[in-house]
Amino acid sequence: MLLIAGLGNPGAQYARNRHNIGFMTVDEIHARHRFSPWTKKFQALISEGMIDGEKVLLLKPQTFMNLSGQSVGEAMRFYKLAISDLVVVYDELDLPPAKLRIKAGGSANGHNGIKSIDSHMHGLLNSKDYRRLRLGIGHPGAKELVHNYVLGDFAKVDSEWLDLLFAAISDNLSYLVKKDDNGFMNKITLAMGGKQTETKTEAPVKAVPKAQSHIRQARQTNAIAPKVPTTGPMADMLAKLFGKKGD
Repeated sequence: MLLIAGLGNPGAQYARNRHNIGFMTVDEIHARHRFSPWTKKFQALISEGMIDGEKVLLLKPQTFMNLSGQSVGEAMRFYKLAISDLVVVYDELDLPPAKLRIKAGGSANGHNGIKSIDSHMHGLLNSKDYRRLRLGIGHPGAKELVHNYVLGDFAKVDSEWLDLLFAAISDNLSYLVKKDDNGFMNKITLAMGGKQTETKTEAPVKAVPKAQSHIRQARQTNAIAPKVPTTGPMADMLAKLFGKKGD
């Protein structure tokens, strides 16, 4: 059995927060596959389904982010799961939007939900080596802005890449079930089509002209010199000053 825990905060006011991207991911998995209705258990909302013949449990802790480990730990012990049977989905400030990474183990990197889960995996072999599916939300640029940023809603324009990312994860869930993380990442990359959200269009750099001799410069100057009038008052005045050719 595979337990997929999406992290977030319960309540409608948090539903579109960047911090809730884990909840949003498992909601999409639930919608795209034939999972059971959400029910309350383990201080969480849970749902069961089958992916490629393997039982999968979706879990959304209702303890608020900082206590996520209470719910995840309870479910792990109830089903007697190994640490390799757990995938945790959560937001990552250090990845740009629309990017994701998955690996077993690692540090919490300041994420309170992961800190809580780490503290509740005691008694399990290699207790911190569960797979972590980190979904990039970008960084606001300054530490003091992080709190309001992660608890702020995604912008409407983010819906395009969010929908694409959730669909890609849901459609390739079988790779997570088979513990084929490389295959999963390859499929996500193809599905996202190299989606970039931080690309900036820069002004084209003008070619620097090659150095020219003063003779060539003079020729070019002469080539664009104004045309001297041959008729009219100005022509007559110039003729008196400089004389006519052949005089």
